[in-house]
Amino acid sequence: MKLNYVVFSHGKESGPMGSKIKRLMAEAKSVGLKTISVDYRECATANERVALLNETLKQLDTPPQQVVLVGSSMGGYVSTVVANSLPVAGLFLMAPALWMQSEEYTVQSYQPKTSKVEITHGINDEIVPYENSLRFAKEQNGTILHLVPDDHRLKASLDFLACQFRRFIEELSEFNQ
Repeated sequence: MKLNYVVFSHGKESGPMGSKIKRLMAEAKSVGLKTISVDYRECATANERVALLNETLKQLDTPPQQVVLVGSSMGGYVSTVVANSLPVAGLFLMAPALWMQSEEYTVQSYQPKTSKVEITHGINDEIVPYENSLRFAKEQNGTILHLVPDDHRLKASLDFLACQFRRFIEELSEFNQ
């Protein structure tokens, strides 16, 4: 099955065209993929974001198996929760807000319906402990985890993220042909 779309989910304090999303969107477009960055700024809760991402995916002209979900922080949580119920081509997560101890994050069990998961997390993250991504990688056989010398926003790792994302989508494209 052909890879078609990359759908981006931004973090709680960010917007749909933040620096990471813009950089990764350019990589996706350069290999011919369609891109969407969901705007969650009007959503009051993580559950509203999950519903909006599900609705966005239903409106695409392609099945979820042809979609890569990309999420940063709360957007990583949202992408993972959606992938728990929809078979997607892959998940590319940046400092995902998994196992956060807050009533905002109602899902605490993650079994994404994809075998292609890659996470980059800063070891100096002051918001989401990198150990949460380590736990996810241990529990999800085959997850690739990059721990980088950066903080939650991963600004110092933009070049690394772009390189890893480009490889990720190129490998998925080859795998899905």
